[in-house]
Amino acid sequence: MKYTVMIPAAGSGKRMGAGQNKLFLKIGGHSILYHTVSVFQEDPNCEEIIMAVKPEEQAVIEEILELHQHAKPITFVKGGGERQNSVAACISAYEEKGIVLVHDAARPFLNSSVITELVRTANEKGAAIAAVKAKDTIKYAEAGAVKETLDREKLWLVQTPQAFQYKLLKEASDSAIQDGFLGTDESMLVERIGHEVQVVESSYDNVKMTTQEDLAIGEILLARRK
Repeated sequence: MKYTVMIPAAGSGKRMGAGQNKLFLKIGGHSILYHTVSVFQEDPNCEEIIMAVKPEEQAVIEEILELHQHAKPITFVKGGGERQNSVAACISAYEEKGIVLVHDAARPFLNSSVITELVRTANEKGAAIAAVKAKDTIKYAEAGAVKETLDREKLWLVQTPQAFQYKLLKEASDSAIQDGFLGTDESMLVERIGHEVQVVESSYDNVKMTTQEDLAIGEILLARRK
């Protein structure tokens, strides 16, 4: 089943402390962004990539992506100050009515089987997110004091991609903008308008490159894949 992927890539990556867009940092000789986009370039079901970027970084990003041998059409839009604004810009640039994925540019180790299941589920149910089961005991605390121990069996650590029927995602995004609501992910916006979101079990390899320690993990994951 065909889909379009939207990739917000206009963040600053402050927690990485790299002094530049963390997506330009390299793992195994290629940038994080190169590895992430490669997943979709190599997937025959991906029809198009829409990427939100900072205008001053677009030329560098285009140069990075020219290294791909099996290029899919890439549409660039101006990224916003918040992730939600960047995704909204991607939504506005999309002209079809099929399935769309939203994926973190800093998650380069996504499995194609997860994409397939997300697209299938979103087509049937409207919305689906990639997630992994919590492995640790999780406490709810206030002011440093534990108030509750949460049931780990019901807890999921949410990743991307998140997959949606386009009409549903647009409705959720437009509603959030109109009401001045800022969510932490697209699923939150869809939940907000009353639509149920399905969970698709993902892989713990689908790590978001956030800190220097994550880069070391990325080198291990890349070597294992090779």
